[in-house]
Amino acid sequence: MQLGPRAADRRNPGEILGGLIPQARFTTVLILVINFAFYIATGVRGGNFWNIPGETLYLFGAKIGLQFLHGQWWRLVTAGFLHGGMLHILMNSWVLFDLGAEVEAAYGTARMIVFYFVSTVTGFFLSAWWSPGISIGASAGLMGLIGAMIAFTVTERSAMARSLRSQYVRWVIYIMLFGFLIPGIDNAAHVGGAIGGFLTGFVLSTPRARLMWREPVIRFAAACCVVITVGCFAIMFLNMPQAEQQLQLMR
Repeated sequence: MQLGPRAADRRNPGEILGGLIPQARFTTVLILVINFAFYIATGVRGGNFWNIPGETLYLFGAKIGLQFLHGQWWRLVTAGFLHGGMLHILMNSWVLFDLGAEVEAAYGTARMIVFYFVSTVTGFFLSAWWSPGISIGASAGLMGLIGAMIAFTVTERSAMARSLRSQYVRWVIYIMLFGFLIPGIDNAAHVGGAIGGFLTGFVLSTPRARLMWREPVIRFAAACCVVITVGCFAIMFLNMPQAEQQLQLMR
C-alpha cells in the first residue's frame, strides 16, 4: 500500500517565534497557553490559585449536570480548558507537552485539533450522564489523544506501531486505575475522551496517497473546531452575568 508523505515530512521543520515554540509542538504549546490563560483568569476571579472555587469554574464554563440539554451545550467544550488547581493543571500540562508532540508528528496539526475537540466533547458528554457533578480539565482531550495514538498503532501495521500499542494501552490502564483510587477524578470524561479519540483516529487515519482528497476536508473540519471553540467561549462570557444571577439565587 502506497503511503502519502508523513505529517512530520510535510511540515516546515523550522521554529516559531524565533525558536521560542518548536514547530513540532506548535498546536500543543498553543493549547497549553490557552489553558494557563484561563487558569490565571479563574485564579484571579476566585482569589485562590491553589484551589479554584467551584462557583468560579461554573462561571467560566465548567460542565455540571445535564445543563447542555438546556441550552448550555457550550460547556461540553469550555470545560476542557479549565482546571481546578495548581497540581491539576501542572499534571495535565506535563502529559500534554509530550503526548501532543507525538500526535502532531504522527497525524499532523489538523487531525490533532479534530481529535482534541471531539474527545473533549465526547468526554464531557459521557460525564454529564454518568457523573452529574461539576467537572473540568484537559484530561478528556488527553485521553482522546491517547485513543488516537492507539488507533494509529492499529491502522499503521508496522513493528514500531505494535511496540507503541502496548505503551499507550498501559497509559489508559494506569490513568483509569488512578481515577478509581483517587477521589474526585472524573473517569466518565476519561472513558468518553478515549472513545472519541480512538474513533476519530481510526476514521481519519494518517495521510495516504490514494486518499489525499480527504486532506482539504480534514483541514476544514479542524478550522470548524477552532471556530466552534472560540464561539463557545464567547457564549460563555456573554452568559456570565446570567450565571452569576443563578449562583446568587442558589446561595
